[in-house]
Amino acid sequence: MSAIVWIAALSLAAWLWLLLCQGFFWRTDVRLPARREPERWPSVCVVVPARDEAAVLPASLPSLLAQGYPGRAEIFLVDDGSSDGTGELARDLARRLGGLPLTVDSPGEPPAGWTGKLWAVRHGIALARAREPEYLLLTDADIAHAPDSLRELVAAARTGGFDVVSQMARLRVDSLWERLVVPAFVYFFAQLYPFRRIGRRGARTAAAAGGCVLLRAEAAERARIPDAIRHAVIDDVALARAVKGGGGHIWLGLAERVDSVRPYPRLHDLWRMVSRSAYAQLRHNPLLLTGTVLGLALVYLAPPLALLTGLAFGSPAAAVPGGLAWLVMTGTYLPMLRHYGQPLWLAPLLPFTAFLYLLMTVDSAVQHYRGRGAAWKGRTYARPDAVTDEG
Repeated sequence: MSAIVWIAALSLAAWLWLLLCQGFFWRTDVRLPARREPERWPSVCVVVPARDEAAVLPASLPSLLAQGYPGRAEIFLVDDGSSDGTGELARDLARRLGGLPLTVDSPGEPPAGWTGKLWAVRHGIALARAREPEYLLLTDADIAHAPDSLRELVAAARTGGFDVVSQMARLRVDSLWERLVVPAFVYFFAQLYPFRRIGRRGARTAAAAGGCVLLRAEAAERARIPDAIRHAVIDDVALARAVKGGGGHIWLGLAERVDSVRPYPRLHDLWRMVSRSAYAQLRHNPLLLTGTVLGLALVYLAPPLALLTGLAFGSPAAAVPGGLAWLVMTGTYLPMLRHYGQPLWLAPLLPFTAFLYLLMTVDSAVQHYRGRGAAWKGRTYARPDAVTDEG
C-alpha cells in the first residue's frame, strides 16, 4: 500500500498545482476582450479551406455570406480537390443568398513538404493578397459565425492591438460520445495552453484555434505565414507561435457565437479527430510520449484508483488524498461542462475520458510508426521526418 499512498499524494499535489499555478486554465470567462468600434473599418479577406465539405457548407457558408461588416470584406473558398461538389455548392449558395462577394478556386495537388490544409490556406492567402487586405480571417468550412462575428473580431483586434485574435469555436455536443469527449477536448487544450497566458505580452505560451483566426496581414507576411509552418500538422498552434515569435501580440479565448456544425456521432469519429495530431503535439518524441502516458495516469487515473483501493483495504492514507485529488479534478471540470450546457454529473467521469485520450495518443504514435503520417479529409501525408523541403 505504501506505493499507492505515495502515488495518491503526488496526484493530489499535482492537482493543487494545476488548480492554482497553471494560469487558472479551468476558468471559462476568457471571452472577446473589451473593444470599441474603429473610426475606419479595415478591409478583410476571409479564407476558407474546404475539402469534401458539401455536407456542412449549407449550415456554415451562409453565415459568412451574411456577415454585417461595415468595411470591405470578401470570401475566398479554396476547394482542395473535393469529390462531392463542394465548389459548385458554394457558388450556388452565393448566387441564391447573396451577401459578401465569394470567389471559389482550386490550388491543385500540394507539392512535397506541405501538410494538412496549409496548401489550401496558402492558395487562399495568395488570392486574398491581390486585394491588399489589412486582415485575414482564416476559418474552417464547418464553422458557423454569428452575423456580427467578423465585426466583433476586428473591433477586438483594433482595440487591443492584437496581430491574432482567435476564438475556440463551440463544438457540437449532441451524441453521447460528443458529450463525453468534446468538453474534455477543450478542457485539455486549455490545460496545455492557458488562455490567460496566451494574451499576455512577454509570456511564452502561444496557441490559436484554427476554426476562427483573425490575422493581421502585415504580421502574416512578417512571420511568413503559411510557408514557415508548411510542415505543421497542428497548424493553428504553429501559426500562433510563428506570429508571437516574431514579436506579435496574440489572443485566444472561448467563443460564444462561433459554432462548429460538424457532427462526431461515433467514438470512431472523435478518435480519428484526436489521434490525427496527438503524437505530432508530442513532436513525435518517444520520451515525451512515455512521459505523457505516465503523467495522464498519475493525474487522471490514480485518484479514483487510490480512493477505491484505499476503501477496499481500509487505508485512509491512500483513500483521502485520492478522493481529494478526484474532487479537485471534478471541480475544475465543472465550468467547462457549464459552458457546453452539459449535465454536471459528467464531471466525475473525467478519468474515464482521460483514459480514452491516453489510448488515442498511443494509437496516434502507432499510426505514425506504421508510416501512415498525418491526414486531412482523406488525404494522407508523409511522416514529418520523411518530408522534403521542396515547394
